[in-house]
Amino acid sequence: MDTLVIVDAANVVGSVPDGWWRDRRGAAERLRDTLPAYAADGLPGLADPPLELVLVVEGAARGVTSVEGVRVVPAPGSGDDRIVELVADEGTGRDCLVVTADRGLRDRVQALGARVAGPRSVRGGGRA
Repeated sequence: MDTLVIVDAANVVGSVPDGWWRDRRGAAERLRDTLPAYAADGLPGLADPPLELVLVVEGAARGVTSVEGVRVVPAPGSGDDRIVELVADEGTGRDCLVVTADRGLRDRVQALGARVAGPRSVRGGGRA
């Protein structure tokens, strides 16, 4: 079974002060577009391919759509709560990795058995 990798879009986008706040949706789309390479190549040192990649978006980024290799899931409210739901619903009984630097979220998903990695693990666009 593929490793489930859930990416906290708001947290990963917010980890680099590159003006993302001027276009939150565009920033989430740029992140989404870097992720498909990981589906086939894996995340070096974290997860071997193939990966099932899920990008959780919230707020102004809710309109971001899925692309081949990346399923985009909009959070109707809190992105953190939606990520916890995904881990509980889809991560049980399989390897599950959540990409975020949010300490509270990390604690919540680890309590459900997920592993965690920081934003740098996916900021390279498919490169280590």
